[in-house]
Amino acid sequence: MTTQQTHSTPASTTRRRLLSASAGVAGAVAAMSSLSASAAASAGATPGAHAHGTGHHHGGGFVNAKDGTPIFFKDWGTGTPVVFSHGWPLSADAWDAQMLFLVNQGYRVIAHDRRGHGRSGQPSGGNDMDTYADDLAAVLDALDVKGAMLVGHSTGGGEVAHYIGRHGEKRVAKAVLIGAVPPIMVKTEANPNGLPMSVFDGIRAGVAANRSQFYLDLATPFYGFNRPNAKVSQGLVQDFWRQGMAGSVKGQYECIKQFSEVDYTEDLKKISVPTLILHGDDDQIVPIDDSAKLSAKIVKNATLKVYAGAPHGMCSTHVDQVNQDLLAFLKA
Repeated sequence: MTTQQTHSTPASTTRRRLLSASAGVAGAVAAMSSLSASAAASAGATPGAHAHGTGHHHGGGFVNAKDGTPIFFKDWGTGTPVVFSHGWPLSADAWDAQMLFLVNQGYRVIAHDRRGHGRSGQPSGGNDMDTYADDLAAVLDALDVKGAMLVGHSTGGGEVAHYIGRHGEKRVAKAVLIGAVPPIMVKTEANPNGLPMSVFDGIRAGVAANRSQFYLDLATPFYGFNRPNAKVSQGLVQDFWRQGMAGSVKGQYECIKQFSEVDYTEDLKKISVPTLILHGDDDQIVPIDDSAKLSAKIVKNATLKVYAGAPHGMCSTHVDQVNQDLLAFLKA
């Protein structure tokens, strides 16, 4: 495992940099506790053209999961495939900046909405990491994706790890974990530095009571907009809310357990492909010390790159930096 430290640079005038301090478990607890204290449906996805077999499918569509749930996906471009798994409670739209950049660099980019999120179906059941990994497998199988670089942010990082742990690396050439939840977020005897269960109970309470307000509030620490001198982008806040509210409240509620309590340690041990781990050291949602720094020691062939001052939502606040790191890793 190798480690790199990098200083944050502005992504663009519309994607403002964050001027912030160091991260820590205490900061994450404080941020989440304040959100849960302030928080005292959705329409089902309609399947479009379902994808079967191999090749491209007119830019996207739906793939039927094993239980029949329609999984929405985007599929743009040609060349080496890069497959994105988004964080909670977002959708494939969270990857807009990365997908646009890489497709214009000559790569094929694919992203799906997790079940219960975005435009995918909103089933009552199957909102668990085993099924999420199987849904990703269904998309990769339907599109006959080979030699892909899998990229996962936050909960999507857990999905990437669990996909490899459950389905192997036959379709995978490289992996990237960004602000990812593995190995495990919650505090346990085996993970004494994790976040207490009360943090995740607070998230559940916020989603159940008033998820609309909760998502508006959550966007602030997610993007580091609560830090001194932070330049707030209302567009990012509103888009976070838009993506969150497009999903199923039941699916999102049940997903909280998956990103907090699932232990991905054994999945990480099964990753043998070159793996890049990117994480901000001011991540208030998934503190770096109990996530990326541990995962980088478990994954056999991992490189950890720390973004100084970057928040959890670094793919949106540090667009240029993330894009260039992904491109360099693709070319390596």
